[in-house]
Amino acid sequence: MKIKSTNIPEVKLGIIAVSRDCFPIELSTQRRENIVKEYKGEIFDCQTTVENDADMLKALDEVRAAGCNALVVFLGNFGPETPETLIAEKFDGPCMFVAAAEGDGDMINGRGDAYCGMLNCSYNLGMRHLKGYIPKYPVGTATDIAAMIADFVPVARVILGLKGLKIITFGPRPQDFFACNAPIKGLYELGVEVEENSELDLLVSYRQHKDDKRIPAVCEDMRKEMGEGKYYETLLPRMAQFELTLLDWAEAHKGSRKYVAFADKCWPAFPSQFGFEPCYVNSRLCSRGIPVGCEVDIYGALSEYIGICASGDTVTLLDINNSTPRYIYDEDIVPKYGKKFDITDTFMGFHCGNTPSCKMCANRAIKYQLIQHRLLETGDPDFTRGTLEGDMAPSKITFYRLQCDSEGQLRSYIAEGDILDVPTRSFGGIGLFAIPEMGRFYRHVLLEKHYPHHGAVAFDHVGKTLFEAFRYLGVKDIAYNQPKSLPYPTENPFA
Repeated sequence: MKIKSTNIPEVKLGIIAVSRDCFPIELSTQRRENIVKEYKGEIFDCQTTVENDADMLKALDEVRAAGCNALVVFLGNFGPETPETLIAEKFDGPCMFVAAAEGDGDMINGRGDAYCGMLNCSYNLGMRHLKGYIPKYPVGTATDIAAMIADFVPVARVILGLKGLKIITFGPRPQDFFACNAPIKGLYELGVEVEENSELDLLVSYRQHKDDKRIPAVCEDMRKEMGEGKYYETLLPRMAQFELTLLDWAEAHKGSRKYVAFADKCWPAFPSQFGFEPCYVNSRLCSRGIPVGCEVDIYGALSEYIGICASGDTVTLLDINNSTPRYIYDEDIVPKYGKKFDITDTFMGFHCGNTPSCKMCANRAIKYQLIQHRLLETGDPDFTRGTLEGDMAPSKITFYRLQCDSEGQLRSYIAEGDILDVPTRSFGGIGLFAIPEMGRFYRHVLLEKHYPHHGAVAFDHVGKTLFEAFRYLGVKDIAYNQPKSLPYPTENPFA
């Protein structure tokens, strides 16, 4: 993992081997040991090989005592259909089901038929309406299965994270930003809790933190993060006071949940009443694994949190904002990247200044929100200061979102691409993005399926993990940027 955060789960794996009682139990036991030796991470090696219900209960007691919160259920041979699937029913955490390939023994007494047993395992999971993570090809050698386990870990982290998550909101969504509205029904279906509060609740708590003895230390940390000349000295105490307000609120209000995310109303009243824009503070919390969704975007905050769990790194939330001017394409993109990207593959992702500083170029600095300054202030900027602005550093990215639509159905999109090493020549926290076939994706997914303008960004290619996590969560509609050879259902074949 790239960030250390107590706000995301630590996956503690266990492996349980199962065995059909008419097959040699040694096949499952030895093959399990081979996997444990091959896997490079930590995994609890359950010594009870499950042949029946009594074994199943004993094995579950072992893994619980070891503190496991995610399981690998391994069919070392055909496997017992009932006990192996009851593991998923009785274990309170995500379970992966995998099976042994042949080739490590003779084909008479050393054949396990787990290839066949995996079919019955899947059938029984379906009959019992149980969730199990099954890799794209779940049959393999010890080396193969060790790789499958490594892929399972970030998926399990997403599942565990959502199970323990509370999203805390402040304020209603702003007028004319109904795109950020969505039914919270989908949150409860995912097992996520939500606590909605007034902006006044936040303001009262903020004022109670005035002269907090911790403020000077937070100010010093902000100076070190930004560097000399990249911040407003007189603004630091206000922002530090707000940071402490949010962190204290999280601790006091998480209740029975382990993890938190915020979705806050950040305009138009916020800056004049608090005395600054909250964007830089939001960026700092996100860099610690605590996302803060702008404009009370609850599903934006949810998506950010999922991305943190999936990537093990910080993320951001951006507007899918503006097209790339032809002159920037011709003068900057083509000379550097040739014709790798069409102009419609590119766009600019922007927000006022919530992207963590570690994902921005050296020119980043705390500035003021130009759009809000036009609306709310005259003369020199005062309370519209507090945004973290600059171009985003070149990086692999995944643009994605999990959303509850107007009918109450969960749907999602995932698209991998890059932030280009090209100056935007613009303002805000902004980057020039390239996603293959973005033009078609924009029309036939984002517009056709009525997605809002906010998208979450992970700073790596994590589409594989997100896709598997969304499938496990039961999301039926997972859209992606399809290649030209695969038309969208709404795409005109005669165009």
